[in-house]
Amino acid sequence: MAKFRRRTCIILSLIILFIFSLMMGLKMLRPNKANSGDPFGLELLPELHQQTHLRKSFDSQNNDKVNSETNIKNLKSVEITMKPSKTSEPYLEELPPLNYYLHAFYYSWYGNPQFDGKYIHWNHPILKHWDPRITKNYPQGKHSPPDDIGSSFYPELGIYSSRDPSVIESHMKQMYSASIGVLALSWYPPGTNDENGENTDDLVPTILDKAHKYNLKVTFHIEPYSNRDDQNMYKNVKYIIDKYGNHPAFYRYNTRTGNALPMFYIYDSYITKPEKWANLLTPTGSQSIRNSPYDGLFIALLVESKHRYDILEGGFDGIYTYFATNGFTYGSSYENWARLRFFCDQFNLLFIPSVGPGYIDTSIRPWNAQNTRNRINGKYYETALDAALHAHPSIISITSFNEWHEGTQIEKAIPKRTSNTVYLDYRPHKPSLYLELTRKWSEKYSKERAGYTVDQKLPLS
Repeated sequence: MAKFRRRTCIILSLIILFIFSLMMGLKMLRPNKANSGDPFGLELLPELHQQTHLRKSFDSQNNDKVNSETNIKNLKSVEITMKPSKTSEPYLEELPPLNYYLHAFYYSWYGNPQFDGKYIHWNHPILKHWDPRITKNYPQGKHSPPDDIGSSFYPELGIYSSRDPSVIESHMKQMYSASIGVLALSWYPPGTNDENGENTDDLVPTILDKAHKYNLKVTFHIEPYSNRDDQNMYKNVKYIIDKYGNHPAFYRYNTRTGNALPMFYIYDSYITKPEKWANLLTPTGSQSIRNSPYDGLFIALLVESKHRYDILEGGFDGIYTYFATNGFTYGSSYENWARLRFFCDQFNLLFIPSVGPGYIDTSIRPWNAQNTRNRINGKYYETALDAALHAHPSIISITSFNEWHEGTQIEKAIPKRTSNTVYLDYRPHKPSLYLELTRKWSEKYSKERAGYTVDQKLPLS
């Protein structure tokens, strides 16, 4: 009996020793600092570790994701620029489809010494008030990049050039991540430009190519170039369609009648008299573009209520409101959008309200503080988007992707402080806050639009 007990004890001891050795061996294989629940050894690759948690966050659509992002809140040095981790980007394959009824105004007028030999637009002059008595109370001159720029925010990409292919690529990727389907490119005809920039028509092929890579489309936002009238507008529309119309990224809108037509936003259209526009945009006009290979959808800027009837007389196909300042104009006031939509329905016009994340242009118009609209950590933007959706629009336009001078950009911005300036930023949220909000509302708009297009006979695609 004693011999049996000894043998049993020895066997049990050997089994215990084997199990203990096996457990120690497994423990040696697992890194000491691994957390339970993490993939095995994941913390050895910090970026992959962060991306995994971000993927879970995006998949669950948890709104707490922006609050849990930690940004440094105290800038202690005299001059500091903080750049976020690349892991703040969602995976492209995880994103919802692009919404081709969501357009963003895009500006390609920025330049820096590396690509352009000088700064362009970042050194924007401080504009004078029309009353000299007010002007004398404010600074004069130009901004002096790279630390002093004509913006109240500072871009994550730095003081970039719109000619830098990597910048264009990044912009397309950001718009893709926001489910924006169409960029409305600010455009001046060859040989012309805005008073603070240079002509950028030669950039259009690159912008089209980069947009196509991400399945984005490009439409044209025609600026008020010098002496714009019906005759040179015909030539310029013909130029755009002849030169760029066959590119796969060139945007066309499918109308109720089944036609796929180019779209042109006409900024400050009210400057030109309605009868001039009628020459171009009505079938009987002397310069009529209608029912020709260069026909399209021409969208007028509505600022004042009275412009509605000028737009009708001029033969336009729709209206947009552009300004991201609620209450600044009749057109930009959310309370008027239902009436404007009703007007457009009466006369078979497209209604395209413009929404924006906020507005601040005091870096270039220091006397215009009364028109500043605080972003309120994204609430201003979401209020605008909600108001636009309630109006059941044909399209929603975003002012803007990157108009930095007026502080309407949804492009990524970062904290920066210099000895003279503390730039605004998106904290406590991350630099991609407004892209994420755009993506959220783009998906919501896409679903809601599919519901009301049948009743209103709008095109589904």
